[in-house]
Amino acid sequence: MISGVLLAAGTGTRFGAHKLLHRLDDSMLIAEHAARNLITALPNSVAVIRPGDVALSKVFMGLGLTIIECAGAIQGMGASIACGVSATPNAAGWLIALGDMPWIRPQTIYSLSQQLRSGAGIVAPQYQGRRGHPVGFSAYFKTKLLALQHDVGARGLIEAGHERLMSMITDDPGVLADVDVAADIRQEFSTNIRG
Repeated sequence: MISGVLLAAGTGTRFGAHKLLHRLDDSMLIAEHAARNLITALPNSVAVIRPGDVALSKVFMGLGLTIIECAGAIQGMGASIACGVSATPNAAGWLIALGDMPWIRPQTIYSLSQQLRSGAGIVAPQYQGRRGHPVGFSAYFKTKLLALQHDVGARGLIEAGHERLMSMITDDPGVLADVDVAADIRQEFSTNIRG
């Protein structure tokens, strides 16, 4: 079984508010889009949030994700990844998705998970020559994922294990589209990504 791990414990300081609770032009929350896309492709998914984030917890619980409150989330993305992997220790692999990337197609996520099931060590989507998200890791990397901490995500694992990296070419521009600041959410941008 491949588990989806949705990282949703960041503070979003550059956005100026709780960005994952921001509504897009279709009135759905950024977090809701990201979670729906992930759980559609991988029903056995967890969402990693900061302790006490009641609003986000309600959104994710309503969609059927298992909620993981990560006490070390304040340390950064590495700690959040370790929390998500620790909560799903029997998985055959993990697809690490970001809560601020609401436009990735479920089919893209499913195709990445299939590559893990077929034996890929690390798999990442590639759109127009650029590597995107989510990134998948086989159980071979479990110990290293559990050892991640602070704000160092899995980039170092990808670089160290580059010979095991499989790039999956996709026509899904959503694999590159995240929301860092409010200007990232433009009507024409979100329409083009979803369209």
